Amino acid sequence: MTSNPMMNPKVVENVILDSKPMTIQGSINKTLILTGIVALSGLYTWDLMAKGFMDKANLFIISSLVIGIILAIVTAFNPRASKITAPAYALCEGLLAGAVSYAYNSLYNGIVVNAVVLTLLVLFTMLFLYKARVIQATEKFRQVILISTIAIAIFYAIGMIGAFFGHPMTVFNGSVMGIVISVVICAIAALNFILDFDFVEQGEKRNLPDYFEWYCAFSLLVTLIWLYFEILRLLAQLQRRD
Repeated sequence: MTSNPMMNPKVVENVILDSKPMTIQGSINKTLILTGIVALSGLYTWDLMAKGFMDKANLFIISSLVIGIILAIVTAFNPRASKITAPAYALCEGLLAGAVSYAYNSLYNGIVVNAVVLTLLVLFTMLFLYKARVIQATEKFRQVILISTIAIAIFYAIGMIGAFFGHPMTVFNGSVMGIVISVVICAIAALNFILDFDFVEQGEKRNLPDYFEWYCAFSLLVTLIWLYFEILRLLAQLQRRD
């Protein structure tokens, strides 16, 4: 996964309030809308694969992966477009997540339900820790998470290049090292929520335009999907060791 787009500080430079200001509640509402789109589109590809329409499902997987990356890049650097690109991105991620989830569940029955529950548990735990000021988005914290997330992105990029040339990454095979790496990545993904929550809160305080509600929701969705995939991978590795 790529790093969280909210880590790009330039998106709020020279922003002019030319509409209603964004609110925390508005960002929450937009996040719920995007999550609903992910769930519905995910159920669609899940159903396709369950009925044996693998060719059609594979087409959705490839197209949603490519289009999703393009939409993520556009949204990250053009917050004003997020009213359109964020829902479209959610649709693509849902189609991809549904197919990936079905594949995992066919190997390890019940793993998807466990991954969803754990993802939501982590989300609300991080929200509680942020609201209680147990973890704060200090400048040092922000830098550590930024560097860590970029390092993970490079790690996955190397893995993708290796797989393209016939040398797929084999570290996530249920070994102790693979599990430790997955736990660390899950932790970094979870801590990205702190940056997301802080951006939403600061956005309201700074009276950013209301289209930033979609941008914040997009950022939260990126972290949520990333964490979900990582938890799926971690649970699969743990089941391999049983």
